[in-house]
Amino acid sequence: MLMKIFSPTLLLLIFLSIIIAMKVEEKNQLRLQVIDMFKHGFNSYMKYAYPADELMPLSCKGRYRGSEPSRGDIDDALGNFSLTLVDSLDTLAVIGMFDEFEQAVRQVIQYVTFDRDVVVSVFETNIRMIGGLLGGHICAKYIHLHHPLRLSWYRDELLVLAHDLGLRLLPAFNTTSGLPLPRVNLRYGIDLTLSKSERERFTCTACAGTLILEWATLSRLTGNYLFEQYADRAMSYLWDRRHRQSNLMGTILNVHSGDWISRESGIGAGIDSYYEYLFKAYVLLGEKNNDYLSRFEDHYSSIMSYVQNGIAMVNVHMHEPHRSTKNHMDALLAFWPGLQVMTGDLKPAIELHEMLYQLVKKHKFIPEAFTTDYRIHWNSHPLRPEFVESTYFLYKATGDPHYLEVGRTILNNLEQHARVPCGYAALSDVSTGQKEDRMDSFVLAETFKYLYLLFDSTPHRYIDIEQFLFTTEAHLLPLNPFLFNINDTLKNQFHQITLKSARNYEQKNLSIIEKQNERKAKSNQCPVMDEQFKSHEYKENLRQNIRDNQNMKEIRTASSNNVNKNEINISYHRITAVEFSSDNSEHIVQLRQMGIQIEPLSNGEIQLIHMASAAESTNDAEAGLSFMQEMIELMKNTNLFRNSIKHFKPLTVIPLLEKKSISFTVAPAQFGKQLHETQGIFAQLYVVQPYSACSELLLSHYISSRIGIIRRGDCMFIDKARRLENAHATGGIILDHNLSLKSLNNSVFSMTDDGSSIVDIPLVLMFKDEAVQLLYLLSKQPDLIIYIGDENYLSESFYQQMNYLENLIEPSNPITKRWFYGHMELFNKDKQCSIVPDKLKQLELIIKQQVEHQIHTNNDKLSEHFPDTNLTTGNIHNQSSHNINAYHTVVNKLIQSAFSNDKQSLVFNTNTDNQEEQTSMLIEVTMTDEEAEYQMSMAAEDTQKKNEKQANIKEEF
Repeated sequence: MLMKIFSPTLLLLIFLSIIIAMKVEEKNQLRLQVIDMFKHGFNSYMKYAYPADELMPLSCKGRYRGSEPSRGDIDDALGNFSLTLVDSLDTLAVIGMFDEFEQAVRQVIQYVTFDRDVVVSVFETNIRMIGGLLGGHICAKYIHLHHPLRLSWYRDELLVLAHDLGLRLLPAFNTTSGLPLPRVNLRYGIDLTLSKSERERFTCTACAGTLILEWATLSRLTGNYLFEQYADRAMSYLWDRRHRQSNLMGTILNVHSGDWISRESGIGAGIDSYYEYLFKAYVLLGEKNNDYLSRFEDHYSSIMSYVQNGIAMVNVHMHEPHRSTKNHMDALLAFWPGLQVMTGDLKPAIELHEMLYQLVKKHKFIPEAFTTDYRIHWNSHPLRPEFVESTYFLYKATGDPHYLEVGRTILNNLEQHARVPCGYAALSDVSTGQKEDRMDSFVLAETFKYLYLLFDSTPHRYIDIEQFLFTTEAHLLPLNPFLFNINDTLKNQFHQITLKSARNYEQKNLSIIEKQNERKAKSNQCPVMDEQFKSHEYKENLRQNIRDNQNMKEIRTASSNNVNKNEINISYHRITAVEFSSDNSEHIVQLRQMGIQIEPLSNGEIQLIHMASAAESTNDAEAGLSFMQEMIELMKNTNLFRNSIKHFKPLTVIPLLEKKSISFTVAPAQFGKQLHETQGIFAQLYVVQPYSACSELLLSHYISSRIGIIRRGDCMFIDKARRLENAHATGGIILDHNLSLKSLNNSVFSMTDDGSSIVDIPLVLMFKDEAVQLLYLLSKQPDLIIYIGDENYLSESFYQQMNYLENLIEPSNPITKRWFYGHMELFNKDKQCSIVPDKLKQLELIIKQQVEHQIHTNNDKLSEHFPDTNLTTGNIHNQSSHNINAYHTVVNKLIQSAFSNDKQSLVFNTNTDNQEEQTSMLIEVTMTDEEAEYQMSMAAEDTQKKNEKQANIKEEF
């Protein structure tokens, strides 16, 4: 018998070829299994639920809007328009179920209508319905092009439906900001009254920023430019609302004013697809439209610097990006590795994906929310697709078989724990396996689509995926829309509809109706991959670092390439120059650790001196040097910084005084009503009791319609503002008492909130020198009216608010005839209308005087108007001192004087002693020894004064 002898090398090659063959065969088996799973879910929907929006897999029936108990905002995705069928159209095409696809298209055309009296979510309706209709339309055109016998009857009906639905969503953009309202009635549009309500006036960043892909495609396929224009305007407005220092976004904002309601920033719920659409808009709309790319790069750099903490992606305050808001993450962030793959940043994508895979291995599914030590925070799981999506893109980019094993795990978990006789059921508790009677449309639209593509060995089997871009709902949009032209008859119909709708929605010249697409589509989505990522061993080493780790934050990671970041994120955080506050004791301690000494100067400023030898470690010394360099740059750019950051620009407080033109510079809060480049407010003043405004306000009826004066300290700024607003105050002025800060001219200061509060009144902070002057004026003129706002808008504000001012200065004067204030010139005439009150005329002259002189108050000029007071030395009626005691004495006496002259403050209509006693009781606050010592050291006392410090000081303030 003849025997062949194989060399070891040849045996190894044969062995490897067998393994490869088995892998391909196994992939094909898994692909077929995914098709079977999709058919089980889709057929169950068609059998038990259609034409309902969703399948209830445990009840084996359909979920219609209004027929089942309300699930709150979740039901806003439903509109009784066969949601799951529309959402599943292009999945049928992608997996090759052409017969079912053609039948589904017929059913949508025949039965789906949007002329319904139902209120739906603009965001969900766009990504699921408009996206589904566009994806179905594109696939119908594509299939007919490559298989002429199929869909020969199709006449772009799905595109007509998408266009009709888009027009029904357009009324949501009837806002001053250009951001869409969160909901719209498909038949009646919007109720302008309801649009101002608590429920309707707020929207999430993702809700307003996840339109551009579908709407730009809709515009380019139909010729109706309105859709792309409105979506682009919303994106631009959102970009403008970013925090200009951190380049981060909050999650919830007011659609009318643009004010942030929640400043919590991350990459998960409420914000996720905004970032996704910024980058994909650049890919879809072409390289010439690089605004989207530059915006994304700025956001991405900040996210990788601030949001990434170790391997974890934690939410932070957009205005204080080094401060986390919570210690858990949500499942929606699982899309992020897939987006990182598209940008070419593979290293952090591999690491974050591996962390998520460890969660899957531990809990079978990714819980809706989880902690940084892999524990469950919110235990439900609605069979979300984001993790499958990232798995697919990582496999597509690297070819690493590890991701096939990840996909197998996902597939097996779905089969074992989610499959039921009538479809696939969401998990209400991943720890117990308890199911929920719910199968969202995205299970068929996304989860199974990405699983199929992961195991498909022939990418162009039915649909050439490389010609398309996936939306956030995994719908296919063409990179070259001109390959899917419509007939001339339909073009003319769309043109006429555009003309008609433009008259309702477009305020600009209509000559630009026919916008042409001059941009070239970007055809390559694949990332640029470094040589090291071609090695599966290198990728395995990255993943190995993630496994068996007890806390995600302890794993250090850095982006590999592609995007320049401000800094590499590490677990240790040092204070930055912009964050630094001289009255924050924690900041002082950290600066000392870095070898930075703080020396007070005689003019109230402070000097920072860095000595590396005084630092606690070499790393601390290097951090101190970086801090000093940042501080130097910050001081160089302070003026530019103020001009470029709208909310950091100073505002002005102007007392309306006869024969004197005075203005005080104040720092605005980042929250509440913003008065930059718009009308300001006029009101009288009231010193709030208690003075700190940190507990329930007394005599709140006196605060109504006035500007409350309160002091800084004891509680957060937002708490003070909230109490003022509850008392119906018009606004608030917080008086500072930090002796090291002389005026806003020498400092950058901005009051922040807690990231979750809603306040609509303006709040400003006035530094110590100006504060005493304002109190002095109030003590002399209790009915003083002041203006808060942009000084350039003083005159405009007056003429726009004269009716209000008339009622303010003469509330008891009955006026039977109303005089119409049409133009400013009317007041310049010699003959004044007799009905105009003399006090209002007098007030106009004061306004004119202020506008003409444009006097900006500083310390030198203040002394001209207030010879009896000098806060720098604590001087009142020639009694001077250089410490905090003198300041409190000045303020207390002025407040008491203001109260004693205020005829409406009835509580103080007693004798002076009792009055003074009551005042002290209402504004009392205790200062600790450490606080007093610190304040006194910051006041730059001379040597003799420093030696006379008392160890225990308690001040009534």
